[in-house]
Amino acid sequence: MKYLFTLFALLYSIVSFSQTDLKIYDIIDAVSEERLKNDVQTLANFGTRHTLSDTVSETRGIGAARRWIKSEFETISKNCDNCLNVFYQSNFIKKGANKRIVKDVNIVNVVAIQKGTTYPNRYIIMSGDIDSRVSDPNNYTSDSPGANDNATGMAGAIEAARVLSKYKFENSIVYVGLSGEEQGLFGGQGLAKYAKDNNWDIIGVLNNDMIGNISGVDGVIDNRTFRIFSEAITTSETDFETLANQNRLRRFYGGEVDGISRQLARYTYKTTKTYMPEMNPMMVYRLDRFGRGGHHRPFNDMGFAGIRIMEAHENYTQQHQDIRTENGINYGDTFEHVNFPYCKKLTAVNAITMASLAAAPPEPKEVSIGGIVEASAKLKWNKVAGAKGYKIYWRDTTSPTWDHSRYVEDTTAFTLEGIVIDNFFFGVASVGENGYESVVVFPNKIMR
Repeated sequence: MKYLFTLFALLYSIVSFSQTDLKIYDIIDAVSEERLKNDVQTLANFGTRHTLSDTVSETRGIGAARRWIKSEFETISKNCDNCLNVFYQSNFIKKGANKRIVKDVNIVNVVAIQKGTTYPNRYIIMSGDIDSRVSDPNNYTSDSPGANDNATGMAGAIEAARVLSKYKFENSIVYVGLSGEEQGLFGGQGLAKYAKDNNWDIIGVLNNDMIGNISGVDGVIDNRTFRIFSEAITTSETDFETLANQNRLRRFYGGEVDGISRQLARYTYKTTKTYMPEMNPMMVYRLDRFGRGGHHRPFNDMGFAGIRIMEAHENYTQQHQDIRTENGINYGDTFEHVNFPYCKKLTAVNAITMASLAAAPPEPKEVSIGGIVEASAKLKWNKVAGAKGYKIYWRDTTSPTWDHSRYVEDTTAFTLEGIVIDNFFFGVASVGENGYESVVVFPNKIMR
C-alpha cells in the first residue's frame, strides 16, 4: 500500500507540474496569419519609417507609422475593456550623437502595458522595431518599406497583444514598438532607462527583429528553424572589483554560460519544444549576430535579461538595400519576400513564452549549492510567495539545455542523492499552483 501511495504521488507530481496547459494551444491557434499579413502591408505602405523621416504626414514616414501603431493598441485595449495602458515614451537626441544622427530627433516608442493581477510591477516585454532604412543609413527620404526588417517584428508584437489581451495573467506584459534601432539602438536605450527609473522588475525582454524570411542567401529554405541569441553573462557588473570577483568565482564554480539572458533563452527553447515540437529553436551563444546589434542589448546593458528571436537564414539582398534590380537579383526589403506562415509561428513562440512567464510565480532570488567532496549535491533557496513547489534542474556541463529535474514541495532545501556536484550544473525554478514555472536560477551562493 505504501508503495502504491508513493507511486501515485509521483505520478500526480509529473502530471500536475509538467507545465502543459490547453490554454497555450489555444493561444497558438489564435495567432492570425491574415492579421500579420495585413499589418506588415500597412507598415510597408508608409513608404519609409526611417527614424529621421517625416513626422507630419498622415500617410508617409515614421510619424504616421507610430500613430497607426498606437491606434492599433488602443483598439485592442477597447476590445478588452481598456486592459492596456497605451502611451508614447520618448527621448530627445541631439544632432551629432553619432554619425547616423544628422539632425535633432525625438525618438518615440509606442508602449502598451497589460497589468498583471498579482505581480503588477513584474514585466515580460515583447518588442519589435518601428524604423527601417535603405543602403545609406542616413538616407531618410527614399522608399524603405522594411517589410521583414522589421515590420514583421512590429506586427508580431501587435498580434501578440490582440491574442494575449483576451486573458488575465499574474505578471504584467509589455508590447512595444521601439524606434531608432537602425540609428544606434536609441529606442531600447530610452525604454530601458525608463524601466530602470520606474523600478520595473523585468522578467525578460523578447526582442523580435526579422521573423519573416525562410529563404536564405546561403540557399537554404527552412520554415521551422529560428535563432535565439543570448549573451552568456550580464555586463552590468559596473565596478572593476565586482567584475573581477565574479570572474574569479565563475572560474571555480561555473556559470560562464548561465547568466539571466541565457536562462531566458533556455526557457523559450523549452516552452517551444513543449508546445510546438515541430519547431527547431536554435540557441546561439552570442549577444547577437557577429559584430552586429539589436534592441535587446540596451536592456542587457542595464542588467536586464534579454534575448533576440529571429529567422535562422537571412537574405542580405533584402536587408538595408536600396530597391533595385542588379544582375537579375531584386534587391530591397519588400512585402513579397515575407513568409507569413513562418511569421505566424514565431509570433506564437513569443506569445506562449510570454503567457507562460506571465502566469508563473517569481523566481528564487537566492540559490545556494553545496556538496564539495561528497556523493550528493545539496541545494537551498529562499521561499517564494505564490509558489506551490520548486523544480530542481541539472544538466551535463556541456549540455545547452536543462535535461533533468526533480519537483519538490513544502521545502526550501533538498539533497540530490548520488548526483555528484562536480559532474553537472544545477538550478532552481519556482512552480505555481497552476503548474507554470519561473525561469531557472543558477546558484549564486556556496554552502560549505
